[in-house]
Amino acid sequence: MTSRQPVLFLSVPLPGAGSNVLAAAFCLIAFLAGCGYTTTDATHPSKPEGKPSVVDEMNRMIERRAVEAVIWGMPAVNYDLMLQAAIHNGVRPNQIAYWSRLSSWKNQTLTPNPDALYFMPFYNVKDGPVVLEIPPAGDGTIVGSVDDCWQTALEDVGPAGADKGKGGKYLILPPDMRFKMPAGYIPLQSSTYQGYALLRSILKTGSDADIANAVAYGKRIKMYPLSQESSHPETKFVDVIDDMFDATIPYDPSFFESLNRIVQAEPWLERDKAMIDQLKSLGIEKGKPYQPEAAGHEALEEGIDEAHRFLDAGYQKVFVPPFNEGTHWALPVSQELVKAISDNYTQPDVYPVDARGIAYSIGFFSAKHLGAGQFYLMEIVSKDAKQFDGGENYRLTVPPNAPVNQYWSATVYDRATHALIKNMSRASRSSQNPELQKNADGSVDVYFGPKAPKGKESNWIPTEPKGHFEVLFRFYGPEKSLFDKTWKLPDIERVP
Repeated sequence: MTSRQPVLFLSVPLPGAGSNVLAAAFCLIAFLAGCGYTTTDATHPSKPEGKPSVVDEMNRMIERRAVEAVIWGMPAVNYDLMLQAAIHNGVRPNQIAYWSRLSSWKNQTLTPNPDALYFMPFYNVKDGPVVLEIPPAGDGTIVGSVDDCWQTALEDVGPAGADKGKGGKYLILPPDMRFKMPAGYIPLQSSTYQGYALLRSILKTGSDADIANAVAYGKRIKMYPLSQESSHPETKFVDVIDDMFDATIPYDPSFFESLNRIVQAEPWLERDKAMIDQLKSLGIEKGKPYQPEAAGHEALEEGIDEAHRFLDAGYQKVFVPPFNEGTHWALPVSQELVKAISDNYTQPDVYPVDARGIAYSIGFFSAKHLGAGQFYLMEIVSKDAKQFDGGENYRLTVPPNAPVNQYWSATVYDRATHALIKNMSRASRSSQNPELQKNADGSVDVYFGPKAPKGKESNWIPTEPKGHFEVLFRFYGPEKSLFDKTWKLPDIERVP
């Protein structure tokens, strides 16, 4: 073999060049073997002994690309899983999934609020603009936001949103669509064809009658294509209250099936074009069938396992520093990401993909103006800095005069999945619960554990003895004393 032959190999086009890195590696090995080399003396003539082979290096490259694809694609896959759950339960594009009662554990989205009545319109503007009508606040109140499929908020709705509680017609526009805006609409330019709104019909007391009224008020939301407005089309609502709505993140190769659906359905955003070739090496290419065998299942599995570990480690880091000094409560999302979402990632030198991946591995939805209508604090360890054990008992004392003009709630989630713990009778306690017991000073003790303390059943949230959990404290209609920190939420304490 002459010194020119390896050069000749590099100039030969490979079948499907650019789409199958492992194939290139195997072709190289086969070529050299065919020229008389053996695996012991010349597979890598200049490779120092003990160094990885070409195949090992290519496998590692695929794993690394899989890791980055998981982190980058997390918010879109999170959305797709919710969309697939909705489709499984009979929801179609430009229809509204809703929960006709307070959610049970069957709502397996990430960190959902079981003290809210959810209405989730799923929009698709591929065929033209879609109208989302929000009723004026009065007999009830709708709050929430409209997000694209990357879960970037287009706008907030309701009293803290663009309609300021007066109600309005939000017109969701396809990517890059330019046309004369009709009078009387609030335009929302979507970067993607698909997306959704997370809307909450606010309760006043949490009684059965109040829930029924809030559901009826929520059904005043309307959604329809702009092209059909003159015919006054009926909005389709699909009740999913008794159905499994599973959108937990699958840390296995099926993750990439969801990511492929997004790539096939949506335009490439300018900010993300560096991922085009990386996804090709994983078998994901726009306009072509998904081919996971191009990357190899083992490499994909290794990649998603590593990504899972990275995301969980990053999640733990968001709790430092805490929201209030001397506690373990923290907003479970970086301030850099909050700002980036609010301006749709337009800052020229900032694209917090890691922070975004972490955030959407534990939750869904984004608000355009976080803190205007809601605020969140999460805790994953107790006052003694040990993770919450579902077999132990704990207490949270909520001080009097909580800084909210709507309500507060404390919700328990499975630490492993960030969803509601399965098969539990309830997952939260809220200031709206009419049976909630208050202390003489107006404070409230909330208990967590496998069994309710005697006489405190109304203030108790059950936990799974064989698992670990985390607690999210929500503030709806947050007030000044929360942000100037004159009101402070203490840590959850272990109790006998």
